[in-house]
Amino acid sequence: MAALSVTRDFNRDIETAPRERLARAQISRTQRLLGEALASNAFYQSKLIDAGFKDARDFASLDDLARLPMTRKQELVDDQEAHPLFGTNLTYPLNQYTRAHQTSGTMGKPLRWIDTKESWDWWSRCWADVYRAAGVNDQDRIFFAFSFGPFIGFWAAFAGADRIGSMALTGGAQDSRQRLRSLVDLSATVLCCTPSYALHLAEVAAADGIDLRHSAISRIIVAGEPGGSIPATRARIESAWGASLFDHAGATEVGAHSFTCEAHSGLHINEGEFIAEVIDPMTGALTDDGELVLTNLGRLGSPVIRYRTGDHVRLNRATCDCGRTFARLEGGIIGRIDQMLIVRGVNIYPSAIEAIVRSHPGVDEFSIEVDRVHEMDELTISAEVRGSAPAEVAEKIARDCLERLALRVRVIVAPEQSLPRFELKARRVVDRRTIS
Repeated sequence: MAALSVTRDFNRDIETAPRERLARAQISRTQRLLGEALASNAFYQSKLIDAGFKDARDFASLDDLARLPMTRKQELVDDQEAHPLFGTNLTYPLNQYTRAHQTSGTMGKPLRWIDTKESWDWWSRCWADVYRAAGVNDQDRIFFAFSFGPFIGFWAAFAGADRIGSMALTGGAQDSRQRLRSLVDLSATVLCCTPSYALHLAEVAAADGIDLRHSAISRIIVAGEPGGSIPATRARIESAWGASLFDHAGATEVGAHSFTCEAHSGLHINEGEFIAEVIDPMTGALTDDGELVLTNLGRLGSPVIRYRTGDHVRLNRATCDCGRTFARLEGGIIGRIDQMLIVRGVNIYPSAIEAIVRSHPGVDEFSIEVDRVHEMDELTISAEVRGSAPAEVAEKIARDCLERLALRVRVIVAPEQSLPRFELKARRVVDRRTIS
């Protein structure tokens, strides 16, 4: 494994601040956000006034968060459909907006999002925090292994590289083999991609006789899927690449909100730029195990206030070994609340199945299907398995699922290279019970 050159280049003044000082900074920035929104953001003006906020000073403590209105994605979708092209969540005149992106569309119709120069600078600052937490600095060369389409995530990562002074190497308009050749030939030290694509690149490299463990890559920063915080997936990637893996979480509507530090003890919420809450998704009551709700504090041009992310998380407020006082998400993003599978009365997140499947080294790729057979739910895992005894591996996966998930599943061996590979967010689950 390539040696890590540890950096301590992060904003200790805020990232290691006592909770009281952090709260004061958050209150001040929330007041600025509310002042701008009340003055000229049509989407939030009525929501805030209806909630009793007529002046930014009405927000006097973090206890006042409970009085602020929640925001759901469907509200934003409906607003954009009613007010094309970009909806009314715009704080400034349209000519002040310089960037246009859209959501990936994984969960439905893509949502457009535009940013002012100030907001885009904020995005890059958040990504700079992701890099610094992973020990990336101006001596690094970051390779971006993805196509540069309208999805915002890695455009912001690219901007963040410029902010910390790293060399940015684009893998756009290249296939996997070309990307591998480029990152090796250019001595890239950092790779940015999804967990699934990191595994796929390793698979292609092995087929071509490329030993990635001897490349210059020392860090891999992943996003877009829970895999980066699943121990078995992380171990698989680190072993294949001989590099240390760092997870990151963000969303088009919200920003780059969480990152892994070099202690690898969960995802730190960037509380210098976000206010985070965790609620029971059914009752709205505060909890430490539930749905993540975020308010971004620097994206004034198109903010979100108390945005229900739909992500299931577990909150840990203890100070991290790295010294940061920012709260952490144990196990990263556990899964999408609306993607939880209920099979014969058992609640399962796809990430729990991935944790089991990835613990078996011979599995290259897998997929999940849920069907209703004779009025009974049936979950089937298809797995591409290397080696001389694929049937035995399939049986072990089935036994592990029974032991760890309390659910009998069917595991079938799929032909080699028969399952799809993914560059961005993987789509491995098909629930045929919901398909009419």
